[in-house]
Amino acid sequence: MFDALSETPFGPIVDMTIEQWDHTIGANLTSSFLVCREFLRHMRAATESVKDRAAIVLIGSTSGKYGEANHGDYAISKSAMMYGLTTTLKSEIVKIAPRGRVNCIAPGWVPTPMVQEALNDPAVSGPILAATPLKKFATPLDVANQIAILSSSAVSGHVTGQVIFVEGGCVGDL
Repeated sequence: MFDALSETPFGPIVDMTIEQWDHTIGANLTSSFLVCREFLRHMRAATESVKDRAAIVLIGSTSGKYGEANHGDYAISKSAMMYGLTTTLKSEIVKIAPRGRVNCIAPGWVPTPMVQEALNDPAVSGPILAATPLKKFATPLDVANQIAILSSSAVSGHVTGQVIFVEGGCVGDL
């Protein structure tokens, strides 16, 4: 089976190929590791004023907390980012930038071109909204605003190692 929008295979873990697993882990987790590593390497040579404002904001997903049937590779990669990479980096960044911070935003369903078709189906959107107290999907701006807030050393200068959910209070799948 293939996801019509992203043209990537999906299905239960029992039927997943190692190629699909490696592709998703590489796209979601290894790429984030590489960007963070290079950022920290460059941060070593930064001025103290730049180091004082250092912030990394990773993008997780509610699937990293709740799992997601038929997309286990995605859910697992996001969980590793949210709870392994974020919390490890928040302890390591301060050795390079003493006031550096690392946090993660975990959006729920956001109507983007990749998922809009699925969300147009009431069989998909109905249960999601039923599990969401705010009864609406997040917008890209909702996510971007949280990234801006966590990036700001003036607003979030004492926030690190946190996963902030942008999901309208969603309690997972029904």
